[in-house]
Amino acid sequence: MTTPLDPEMFDPVCPSDLSPIRIGDKWAGMIVRCLERGPRRFSELRVPLRGITAKALTKSLRTLERDGLIKRTSHPEPVRRVEYGLTPLGRSLLQPMAAACAWAQEHWEELLDAREASAHG
Repeated sequence: MTTPLDPEMFDPVCPSDLSPIRIGDKWAGMIVRCLERGPRRFSELRVPLRGITAKALTKSLRTLERDGLIKRTSHPEPVRRVEYGLTPLGRSLLQPMAAACAWAQEHWEELLDAREASAHG
């Protein structure tokens, strides 16, 4: 049994769109992180990804699957369920993503200052 995902896994004051380094769409990097410790069901992914709509999650999952980063597995018995898990290619993204996160964390104040300066023209 996999440990449930932490609902507070992603800090709401630390939006992923602030980082200039992005994997796929707005949600893809966070989905990959959610799958880091093993396959998850759609409903499990929605717990830490509170702001995502079902439509956006479906679209991101399909794109990640198309790109070979995740695999969708359907289990017909005893109760039909679908799980999403990282492929070896998807798993190979974890280390570069960790480096990108560490860089963004190190330069957080500079990123915030640049965004604020840009917004005030």
